[in-house]
This record gives sequence, C-alpha cells and structure tokens, in this order.
Amino acid sequence: MRTTLWALEGLEHILFGSGRRVACRNAWTAVLEDRRRARSRLEAETVLNAAARKADTVLNAAADRPAPATSRG
Repeated sequence: MRTTLWALEGLEHILFGSGRRVACRNAWTAVLEDRRRARSRLEAETVLNAAARKADTVLNAAADRPAPATSRG
C-alpha cells in the first residue's frame, strides 16, 4: 500500500511538478482561514445578541419602575 502511494506521488510529481502541491496547500489554508473567520463571526454575533438582550431587559425594567418622588423643601 505504501509503495503504491509513493509511486503515485512520484508520478504526480513528474506530471504536475510542485506547483500543484503548492496550490492545493494554499487552497486548504484558505479553507481553514475561512472556517476560523466564520467561527469568530458566530462567536461575535452570539456575544452581541446576549448584550442586546441584557440591555433590553435593563431598559424595560427601568421603564416599568415608577418615577422617583422629588421632595420640594
């Protein structure tokens, strides 16, 4: 099995040279970077949504409270 793989890699090297391998490596790196950015974007969206819900809760609670009484001396 391993010798077959080596033979195929050798044939690939002869037919395609190193440019194809570099292109595949670059493409895979781009895929991984896109996944990382998507994960970061999802995390940021989650944090922002939680903050918005918290702010909305605080504002609603403040709106439901009666206005403080002012004393005139």
